Amino acid sequence: MSSYTMATTVFREFPETVELVRAALVEQGFGIITEIDMSATLKAKLDVDMPPQVILGACRPVLAHQALLADPSIATLLPCNVVVRSIDTRTTTVEAFDPAFPAAMADSDAVRTVATDARERPANMLETITKEG
Repeated sequence: MSSYTMATTVFREFPETVELVRAALVEQGFGIITEIDMSATLKAKLDVDMPPQVILGACRPVLAHQALLADPSIATLLPCNVVVRSIDTRTTTVEAFDPAFPAAMADSDAVRTVATDARERPANMLETITKEG
């Protein structure tokens, strides 16, 4: 795990993990507004084979709105990206961008306050899928 992400590894197949992540994000009040199939994209663009990997762009409108009110430039960090990556046939890693990372550099208490709530929700999602995995 990097200093700018939160992650967990589960012992489930990739497709099942993607569905668990989707459900756990909804449970935390997020909607999926973008989805990028990195394996398919890189195959189409570069003709390279990669293990299955998807980037889910998750958004919780209330948090996004609060963050934008605190600092309109925060839009460069939206949506919250969650990556689901196959390690092998029965192991999958789930990684989410940690909102506390850029918030620590912000010169705004309002941004840091929103980031605290924004960090708690993906952390809860990771905890949920770890328990189910």
